[in-house]
Amino acid sequence: MATQAIESESPTTIGDDSKDFGQGPQVVTETDEDEDYPIERVDAVYRKLDYRIIPGTLAFWVLYFICSGIRSNIGLAQTMNADQGHDLMQVLHLSAHDTSTALALFYVSYVIFDCPSNLIMSRLGPRVWMARIVFAVGAIGMCFAAVRSAWSVKFLRFLLGFVEAGIWPGMSYYLTLFYPPSRTGERIGMYFSSAQISAAVVGLVSAGFQKMDGLGGIVGFQWMFIIWGALAVVLGVVLLWWLPDRPLPPGEKRVKKGLMQYLPAAPEALKGEDAIVHYHDLKRVYHPRSWTWTDLGYVLIDWRLWPLVLMYFGVVGVGIGIQLYGNIIIASINPSYSDITVSLLFAPIWLMDFFAILIVTPISDRFHKLRSIFFTAAVLIQIAGLLVVTFALSNQWARYGGLLMVGFGLGPTVPICMTWTNEIFQCRHGEVGVAAAGALVSGLGNLGSIVTTYALYTGWPADAASGPHQYRRSNLTMIGILCLSIVSAFAMDILIRIFGNKPSQKIRDAGNSAGGSGNFEDGAARREQVQRGFRGFSKVWKK
Repeated sequence: MATQAIESESPTTIGDDSKDFGQGPQVVTETDEDEDYPIERVDAVYRKLDYRIIPGTLAFWVLYFICSGIRSNIGLAQTMNADQGHDLMQVLHLSAHDTSTALALFYVSYVIFDCPSNLIMSRLGPRVWMARIVFAVGAIGMCFAAVRSAWSVKFLRFLLGFVEAGIWPGMSYYLTLFYPPSRTGERIGMYFSSAQISAAVVGLVSAGFQKMDGLGGIVGFQWMFIIWGALAVVLGVVLLWWLPDRPLPPGEKRVKKGLMQYLPAAPEALKGEDAIVHYHDLKRVYHPRSWTWTDLGYVLIDWRLWPLVLMYFGVVGVGIGIQLYGNIIIASINPSYSDITVSLLFAPIWLMDFFAILIVTPISDRFHKLRSIFFTAAVLIQIAGLLVVTFALSNQWARYGGLLMVGFGLGPTVPICMTWTNEIFQCRHGEVGVAAAGALVSGLGNLGSIVTTYALYTGWPADAASGPHQYRRSNLTMIGILCLSIVSAFAMDILIRIFGNKPSQKIRDAGNSAGGSGNFEDGAARREQVQRGFRGFSKVWKK
């Protein structure tokens, strides 16, 4: 047992690669490579990180909550105060094509800039870059209250995608700085749940904004954009004091250089013996090596990237489709529903999504070698729900229940996909693999969002025509792309079993030649050879 994993004497200095993060040379000390801390002690440290990083500071949860709300507000604005002629469509005289184009343009810029944004974050550090993203999203969000024509809506949606690019894969990358990949599914799910709670709350709160219609000469949806945007601007500034930066080896102090000298000091996530235990368990994080274009090229040509992209393509396309058009689908189920009733019925879809995340992602972490099974089961629930929505024409509540099924199935899929990406590419390519692959899976996978926002529902005039079969073809198209996700998940699982997932020799050699760390065999890597199963699960559940 490693009771003295790190001695205070005989410090060993390794390289100066941390300069990219505004730090000085890393100082680490000797440790027994063959001994690990007891698993109970390691679990306690990760639980403390949970309290410090996730619900303790609420930093990422709140920022993704607000940014998701700003992104999805435009979907609600299409029906808010429609009876008074004050919805987005009527106020700006938008056609269905204008709306679908504006919705899709967000994802065009998001796809283009997602990977560059995440790679910049890996150089600058997550605290500064995340603060920049949230501040900019809030500023653009407030500008939506001033739109006067179709072109301005389209321009702002494109600009919103540009400034928000990198937020979701950046959060996934950030988690790998504190947790081994086999423990990130539950944590990614906790962050991702903020988007689902946001979708539910935005739907509920929009009912209040509709009551503010006309106050101060401003219509309801304009109030919604102003208030949500202002919250994001404030949060973007506060994050500089709030969010812990990447961890440092025990005993090392952060050295501020350049712009970092003028920013507040970052809070530390762990101190004392907890920091030593974490260092011993996750050494790979404490020995960063600056990535090169060659490293990035190795990630791009790794065949493991593309099944993950296709998995993400299907589930995120359906998720965004339901997020942006769910209220329109509900209104089509019963045209007599009022605008407020539609908003209130929209919220439970995302509560089901949230509950699924809480239930499924912790179990998928404990059986991390069965990611494809958990993913496929969740996608099958979505398919079943869409079939009910499409064909249960005689029972409106059954159709609404189908939407709730879709919400439940959506919950675990994106966190599982991102976690599987982290597991595969951290082992294969190290930190640059996580940053680049996560952004590419998120960015290229969001092409599915472009399909559902531009080509389906209101973007498909023949399918949007009133009648018993309204939106049937759009629903069936979403079922088709979900089937693509299932096939990709099974293909990924089979190919990994055949070809394996050993660390890339080229990356390891490049790391050693650059004075970097190479491939670290830390405590977490040794434990990840086997699944945790339900060991200690009852203790966690009781807590």
